[in-house]
Amino acid sequence: MSALEGAPLARRLPPVGSADDDAILNGFLAYVAEQKLELYPAQEEALLEVVSGKNVILNTPTGSGKSLVATAMHFASMARGKRSFYTCPIKALVSEKFFALCEDFGPDNVGMMTGDASVNRDAPIICCTAEILANMALREGADAAVDFVVMDEFHYYADRDRGVAWQIPLLTLPNATFLLMSATLGNTEPFEKYLNDLTGRPTAVIRSTDRPVPLDFEYRETPLHETVADLIEKGKSPIYVVNFTQRACAEEAQNLMSTDFCTKDEKKAILAAISGIRFDSPYGKEVQKFIKHGIGIHHAGLLPKYRLVIEKLAQRGHLKIICGTDTLGVGVNIPIRTVLFTKLCKFDGEKTGILSVRDFHQISGRAGRKGFDNQGSVVAQAPEHVIENLRLDAKAGNDPGKKRRLVKKKPPDKGYVHWDRATFVRLTTSPPEPLQSRFQVTHGMLLNVLERPGGGCKAIAHLIRDSHERRAEKRIHGKMAMMMLRSLIDAGIIELGEGKRLTVNQDLQVDFSLNQTLSLYLHETIPLLDPESPTHALDLLTLVESILENPELVLMKQLDRLKTLKMAEMKAAGVEYDERIAELDKMEYPKPNKEFIYLSFNAFAAKHPWVGAANIRPKSVAREMYETFQSFAEYVREYDLQRAEGLLLRFLSDVYKVLVQTVPERAKTEEIDAIITYFGAVVRQVDSSLLDEWERMRDPSRANEAMPRVGAGGAEAIAEPSGSQDITRDEGAFTVLVRNEMFRLMRALARRDYAAAAEVVEPSDATGDERWTAKRLEDAFRPYFDEHASLRVDPPARSPALTKIEKGDASWEVEQILLDPDEANDWLLSCTIDLARAREAGRPLLQLRRVGT
Repeated sequence: MSALEGAPLARRLPPVGSADDDAILNGFLAYVAEQKLELYPAQEEALLEVVSGKNVILNTPTGSGKSLVATAMHFASMARGKRSFYTCPIKALVSEKFFALCEDFGPDNVGMMTGDASVNRDAPIICCTAEILANMALREGADAAVDFVVMDEFHYYADRDRGVAWQIPLLTLPNATFLLMSATLGNTEPFEKYLNDLTGRPTAVIRSTDRPVPLDFEYRETPLHETVADLIEKGKSPIYVVNFTQRACAEEAQNLMSTDFCTKDEKKAILAAISGIRFDSPYGKEVQKFIKHGIGIHHAGLLPKYRLVIEKLAQRGHLKIICGTDTLGVGVNIPIRTVLFTKLCKFDGEKTGILSVRDFHQISGRAGRKGFDNQGSVVAQAPEHVIENLRLDAKAGNDPGKKRRLVKKKPPDKGYVHWDRATFVRLTTSPPEPLQSRFQVTHGMLLNVLERPGGGCKAIAHLIRDSHERRAEKRIHGKMAMMMLRSLIDAGIIELGEGKRLTVNQDLQVDFSLNQTLSLYLHETIPLLDPESPTHALDLLTLVESILENPELVLMKQLDRLKTLKMAEMKAAGVEYDERIAELDKMEYPKPNKEFIYLSFNAFAAKHPWVGAANIRPKSVAREMYETFQSFAEYVREYDLQRAEGLLLRFLSDVYKVLVQTVPERAKTEEIDAIITYFGAVVRQVDSSLLDEWERMRDPSRANEAMPRVGAGGAEAIAEPSGSQDITRDEGAFTVLVRNEMFRLMRALARRDYAAAAEVVEPSDATGDERWTAKRLEDAFRPYFDEHASLRVDPPARSPALTKIEKGDASWEVEQILLDPDEANDWLLSCTIDLARAREAGRPLLQLRRVGT
């Protein structure tokens, strides 16, 4: 059976060009009947409008089947031989929708673009993040091959940082038909007008407040662990415990470990479901511990593969509690019965305030599972100090003396705004706030528009003129655009072509981008570096890091480490306490080349007034990791970043993308290419590859590989994310991992930490079961240290020229020359790497064969 024959919607597509509206509708309704689905009135109305070719604004509650309407638009598009796009805010949702549409339409008909991965990009159905579609719309305008657009979670239009991506398609794609979907749109009249004016086609607005699973609301004044226990006892699990920081998620999960929520049989089922999954990152064991207790944890600080495992376990009903952040409101696929708010206030990046009605509705709307629950529950906790004071009052009873002696607990000094039962009632009953335009001009926007055939300044002026801003704000955006254009011309990124038309410099790499606010600073400052400097490549890496947002937790940990070392040094030197504290207050996290960076940025900002409040941020996270040649896991352990693995991964991924896309090709030396390969390998090893999954789905002979395995006792097991399974597939990336592991061994030997070195090496066939113990390694290296004072691990010692690799089909042979201070360089390590074992372990395993001259 071919992949298409197994796709239920692909089989029901009428011949292209022969289908009228009725044939398309009947084909889709046949699929609905086959799936044994019963349409709600709002769905029926929306389907009719979609098939008739109108724009549709679908404003219905969570769980009311908006995804089915979106699928109908893709079906209608394919039946007419057109191309449709599905967009949403986050990559996880793009991935989820991609695989669902592959099952419905067949993998040959579905593609995906997220900025990190591009799969089958010429397919008739494309899933992508909103920014991808926005960039395509800017670059191609009315000529873009975009006929139908589904914009999911459209309330992101009002997001302060990313809302412009939801607005741009509504300004630049006049030939497209739109489906805007959200449970919390508020007033839709402006969007009806925008769509009518843009497309010249009528727009149907479909509203409903009917929820398939109704909600009940409850305000609790009991401690959180008592609330959770009571909800579980009443059969209201699974419960999503909403926190607003990653730290709070982990702390609540740990606190809840004190109570047993699962039976022995339920725990056995969990163990069977996770058998075969590698919880191999530093925080993995903690995540695994929570899971075995029936508790999930879900936030952006987790590695993507752990978030995916939590979602799959929740979908299979294995978890009673999920402690997560408010990302649930973005449609994360975690089916739950009860949403439990730990707070009703939130820090929004600038200040702490009461949740918006929209945020509250988005999060609470996830309660209640269609097909499982007759009722969903939304519960909010009173503030902790209020709960504690009520408990003290109750303990004092009616005794006036005890009441006078009570010491009431005070509210927190920071990060708190008071809420009470009335606040909760207001949030549950009020309509969402109006969506606010977030249009802004960026360098990336200007480059994309200038690359458009027939683009130029007029196209930019039209874009600003048509934006959903007030007239005064449009004038400000116009002035900003002119200043930015002059900057790009001065930098040689934009040139004056024929007919005085502005064009993008053709000497730049094909995927050149200026997506970071200060990308232009990087482009202008790279030529100021000394190419003859021995640290040139590292200095360029520091420039790349300086234009990226700070990974604050990582930097805080770096500073803590430096302060601890400095404090010990000052204490040993007999410095007085007050002087020590004063000295510590002056310290900051590492900022290589900070004088050069600050001076060059001040000169850049003086020349480019558009910089405004944007600031440069020198730091050394990627640089430190590369200089010390640490693996991802080693760096996490060194700075105790277990709860922020996802934060570190995202930062390194951003570093890699800037190195590839924003650093000009002419500036890329051999050493910089090595840095790019290094970070590409690190990111790929930690994260999973969607391309592998798509290839399995596309090839019917490999279909079973994509299916979950069967665990012990016949219980269903959660499959390991496929991209993390075969680390040997990308030979260049695997070479970097081999060198990382070899240097990890060298670093331990240089410290004469033979116990740590013994942990790196594995038994080999040559030695049978005899391991390289710490004692054996010490004996083997005693002659080396008799001859040489030390073992070098500086940058020259990590040169690729010192690592000789013979690559076979089943194993690699590696010889590493060791550098000594006398430069005799007459010792080496000889290792074998079994590729099958490396794939199984998810990392290269060094089988040490020989140590010697």
